[in-house]
Amino acid sequence: MEPMNITQIQDLIKFVAKSGVSEVEIEQKDFKLTIKAAHKEAPVQVIAQPQYAPLPMPAAPAAPAPAAAAPAPAASALAPAPAAESKYVTIKSPMIGTFYRAAGPGKPIFANVGDVIKPGKTICIIEAMKLFNEIESEVSGKIVKVLVDDAKPVEYDQPLFLVDPA
Repeated sequence: MEPMNITQIQDLIKFVAKSGVSEVEIEQKDFKLTIKAAHKEAPVQVIAQPQYAPLPMPAAPAAPAPAAAAPAPAASALAPAPAAESKYVTIKSPMIGTFYRAAGPGKPIFANVGDVIKPGKTICIIEAMKLFNEIESEVSGKIVKVLVDDAKPVEYDQPLFLVDPA
């Protein structure tokens, strides 16, 4: 049996993604292929956290505090932003991948600054291993800032949007 061609491998990847199988391994004489499906994360969750009064700000803009200093739990999908923007809710990435603001070149952007969003509205796409995952909002409000440039890599739990829930 000959090694699989790229089209057959791509078809197998799509099949694995749709089937819910977590891993497929094919081994032949001079060919070994292992496909592991990315764990599908739970939808973005809203977690209420206490609001604190902002600290007095110095005259010159200060550098943002390192993420490790934030007491928010790592599994939190939404958390308060730094003190200056504490009234906003941060929507974070539920996975590692490439951030896209639209479904494709020339397509309309899912969520722009000033847009009002509601739970269930697709706000971006994160592509991981050639799978395009639509990320839906779990919060209502108005987008005040997009924190990631289009087609840039994102990490798990990285802030993507600031939303004014008012």
